[in-house]
Amino acid sequence: QVLLVESGGGKVQAGGSLTLSCAATGIIFNRQAMRWYRQAPGKEREWVSSITSDNSAYYTESLKGRFTVARDNAKNTVYLQMNSLKPEDTGIYYCNTVSDTGSDYWGQGTQVTVFA
Repeated sequence: QVLLVESGGGKVQAGGSLTLSCAATGIIFNRQAMRWYRQAPGKEREWVSSITSDNSAYYTESLKGRFTVARDNAKNTVYLQMNSLKPEDTGIYYCNTVSDTGSDYWGQGTQVTVFA
């Protein structure tokens, strides 16, 4: 059974930083591309970042330079370092992966609230 568990969310003042973690079980982690999405209140879920099995990182254009994705295959964990946070970064952040068979797995999400 695949399980993704996010952690690290919280409340932070604008300009601050947070690091999110997503611990994965039930998958061969080092073979999986991992993704971060977020959903702001009243908006659709949007893609934030991806990291491939060979550590290539990708970001939505508007977040480049502020967010950094990384993975630790020894810990089966993917991270999202978020700097210079803005109130518009508020939302629920989700971890995602898609298996070789096309099954789509999501974590339960972690809430990030950025206040001015």
